[in-house]
Amino acid sequence: MQALYAFFRDEKADVKVAEKNLFTSIDKSYELFLYLLSFLNNLQFVARISMEEARAKRLPTQQDLNPNMKFVNNLFLTALNENKHINDAWKNYKVSWQNDQDLVRKVFNEIKNTAFFKEYLQNEQHSFDGDKKFIQTILESFLYEHELFNFWFDEKNIYWTDDYYYGFYFLSHWMDAVTESKMLAPKLYRDEDGDKKFVSDVFIKTILHSSEFETMIAEHTKNWELERIASLDVLLMKMALSEILYLPSVPVKVSMNEYIDITKEYSTPQSGGFINGILDKIVLELKGQNKIQKAGRGLLEG
Repeated sequence: MQALYAFFRDEKADVKVAEKNLFTSIDKSYELFLYLLSFLNNLQFVARISMEEARAKRLPTQQDLNPNMKFVNNLFLTALNENKHINDAWKNYKVSWQNDQDLVRKVFNEIKNTAFFKEYLQNEQHSFDGDKKFIQTILESFLYEHELFNFWFDEKNIYWTDDYYYGFYFLSHWMDAVTESKMLAPKLYRDEDGDKKFVSDVFIKTILHSSEFETMIAEHTKNWELERIASLDVLLMKMALSEILYLPSVPVKVSMNEYIDITKEYSTPQSGGFINGILDKIVLELKGQNKIQKAGRGLLEG
């Protein structure tokens, strides 16, 4: 959606260049996930270094000499640090916080002063699931809204401005599925060839058939001038129509529901119902003209 929106706003846009940039942004979203995951790992590293520094003080306190080791020994973070698959992914994407340890240290110092961190240290129960849940608390209740942390990602890569919060969702969802015996780096694509073809098809066909889709939409919005309809709503309807008409393996209702959900996230409160009504009319007409041809999974309805 974002790539198509940018394409249609640029009169000099080149389709092939725009498509290449789209796949680059998808790849960068995976890199974002790896950076978020690596940051959690670096929190444990900074905690360990802080303890070593405290012990090495000229006049260490009893607490410096005998610190609470629960966070340093967090079972989820320890498993993360020792996981070959994830370490390989970090290496492949050159993910590192080495030059930004000041940020990691600052954030850790803020975290360790929170009530939920102190409560975690005092809780004598120690399990992988409990430690994982605590790290998710850091992720969702602290880092998600952390202004400086947000700013670092904005400055690091232009592709991450809109993907930042989805990176959090992706990471939290991945953590939900992780167990003590199973921690694999998630794949960017479930089926790389099939998923890339789907992305390319929606992107290219929405562009190629844009005028055709505009005509359909205009015919079913006669009480509206097309220019008065939110440009994003028009774009989302075009994308839905590209799937409905030109992607035979995708069920019609799946396409409609997906784009209505996207509308709720990005457009106006009224847009979901508006788009649903227009697409319903268009689909009914296309079915009557026998123009919707589905195959395989695309035949499923309901």
